[in-house]
Amino acid sequence: MISQAVAGLRVGRGTIRRFRRSGAWGMRYSGLSGSGFHVVLRGTGWLVTADAPPVALRPGDVILITSGADHGLSDIPRPLRALPQAVMGEEQTESDPVEFEFLCGSYRLERGQVHPYLTSMPDPVVVSPDYGRFPQLRSVMDLLDADDSQLEGGTEVTRAAVLDLMLVHLLRQVLEDEESRERPVTADSAITAVLRVLHDAPEKQWTVARLGGAVGLSRTALTRRFTSVVGTPPMTYLRNLRMGHAARLLRESDVSLAAIARRVGYSTEFAFAGAFRREFGLSPGRFRQVNTGLPTSLEGARS
Repeated sequence: MISQAVAGLRVGRGTIRRFRRSGAWGMRYSGLSGSGFHVVLRGTGWLVTADAPPVALRPGDVILITSGADHGLSDIPRPLRALPQAVMGEEQTESDPVEFEFLCGSYRLERGQVHPYLTSMPDPVVVSPDYGRFPQLRSVMDLLDADDSQLEGGTEVTRAAVLDLMLVHLLRQVLEDEESRERPVTADSAITAVLRVLHDAPEKQWTVARLGGAVGLSRTALTRRFTSVVGTPPMTYLRNLRMGHAARLLRESDVSLAAIARRVGYSTEFAFAGAFRREFGLSPGRFRQVNTGLPTSLEGARS
C-alpha cells in the first residue's frame, strides 16, 4: 500500500531544493497539495503548526508532510500566521553565514488527490531516522545531501527516484513505530511474552490455555496477571487487537474481506463481519467505503 500511495504522487511535479538560513528567519508552507519532507542538515530550529505546540528540530530530523498540511519552520517558536510564505527562489548562496540548513523535497499535485493511505496519517510527522533498522535511509539521505543541486537540474526520472525512495523508507519507519507503540510495555516477563506472541501472530487460534502453556502459567493465573497488568482479559485484548488490525487493512489496502478475515484469525468472512460490526457498528464493507471511498462492489477484487 505504501508503494501504491507513493506511485499516486508521481502525477505531480517533483522538486528537491536546499535552503540555508541565518539570524532571525522563518518560512510558512501553506496551500500545498501533495506530499514531501524537510531534512535538517545543520543547526536547530522549530516546526510550527496552527493547532499543536512547536516541535524542536535538530540535525538529522526529518519532517514528513504526508498530505500537504500547512506548517512552518523558524529559528524560534512563532505563530504560524506570523511567518512569511516560503518562496522557492530565495535561497542563500554558499558564501553567506549558515546557522540552519535543510533540504526540501516534495511532489506537488496540480491535478488529482493524495492517496487515502497518506491522508489518514498524522500530518506533519517528525521522524528521527533509525538507521539501524533502515540502513537504506542513510544512503538516500547521503545522496540527497551530496547531489541535490544535480538532482534539481537533472532528469525527472532521477528526481522522482530519489523522492520515491525517501518517502517509502520514511513511511515504513513511521508505520513500524506506530505498530510498536500499540504494544503495552510491562516489567512482567510472562505477560510480555504473551503480548509478543499475540502481536506477532494474531491470526492463530489462541486460547487462554494455549497462551498459559506457552509461559508456564495456568489459565487462572494468566488471566489474573494479564488483566492486572494490561487492564483487560487475554481474549478481550486479542479481539481488540484483531479488530484494530482489520480496521487498518480495510482503511489502508484493497485486500478482500475473505483475506482480511483469515489474517485476523476468523475462519469465515461471515464470522469476521459479525465481530467487526459488533466492535465498530458498521459492516467491514461499509467501514472501508466510509474511510477510503472504495466502492463495496470492488471489495472482492483482491485476495
